[in-house]
Amino acid sequence: MMQTRKPPTMADIARVTGVSPMTVSRAFKGESLISPETRNAILNAAEELGYVFDATASNLRSQKTDFVAVTIPSINNANFADTVRGLSETLAPRGLQILLGYTNYDVVEEERLIEQLLRRKPQAIVVTGGKHTPRGRRLLENANIPVIETWDAPPDPIGYYVGFSNADAVKGMVDHFVAVGYRRIAFIGGDASRDTRGSDRRHGFINAMRAHDLDASRLISAGVPPISMREGAQAMARLLTEFPDTEAVICVSDLSAFGALTECQRRGIQIPDDIAIGGFGDYEIGGICVPMLTTINARSHEIGTEAGKLLLDISDGKPRPPHVTIQPELIVRESTR
Repeated sequence: MMQTRKPPTMADIARVTGVSPMTVSRAFKGESLISPETRNAILNAAEELGYVFDATASNLRSQKTDFVAVTIPSINNANFADTVRGLSETLAPRGLQILLGYTNYDVVEEERLIEQLLRRKPQAIVVTGGKHTPRGRRLLENANIPVIETWDAPPDPIGYYVGFSNADAVKGMVDHFVAVGYRRIAFIGGDASRDTRGSDRRHGFINAMRAHDLDASRLISAGVPPISMREGAQAMARLLTEFPDTEAVICVSDLSAFGALTECQRRGIQIPDDIAIGGFGDYEIGGICVPMLTTINARSHEIGTEAGKLLLDISDGKPRPPHVTIQPELIVRESTR
């Protein structure tokens, strides 16, 4: 009868490497007290022995997990994917993984996900945006773990945030448009009740236009977020019908801006000679279409990286400011003057 071999233990690794079982345990948990040389020796010994670290048992003992919960509005949005990538790349060397929730731009769905994710006892939770349902906010406030709001600079943050003012970012584009001579400027966006960041961009447009003493009523709704290229084209068609003398349009995203651009091309409207178009997000398509789109680079990867650094510093007990402000960049290309 074949005998089952006893699996290697931490004690076996400790004996091989000449350290204590506690040091072995700390090495697998990624604790900063262990030197890189010692950690490498322990991991190499584990590889030779065929040892597999039992994270579940360790978590039960320590009441800590090895993942960070994250909510994003869309799983097919390149900007949010870049943010998650930056976060994951920063946390992975410490053995922390991402547990992802998808809200579909719905704060009620976000509330449900927050509750579900918190039941799994994550080490921290990273949410997109600074506006939540009252219950969702209470859940985050009472979570007793680090909470980081991203892609926003909320006036009343729950704990930490890594982001920027979407309103101010669009204000910068309006200011540029006005500086180069545009006056009759429109805005294409989605349902303001669902996309809070899109709503902030819309408010930023309105306030900036009023600050320049210009008409801010050229507002076209493109539907329920996320706004597609097709919906951007349809919104541009409505804009050209309702406000045919429009000189420039700012779109809530590069995807909607690309759709607006193609609608103009179908109608033989020259960009930017007849009408200028600006987007938001610095998507890849905006840099290769003809003409290339003027846009705002929100530094999405940097948001994720800085959120990860913030979480690691919190975990290590390092003092640092609770808020990280990202500076979006206006990129002027061929679709505007």
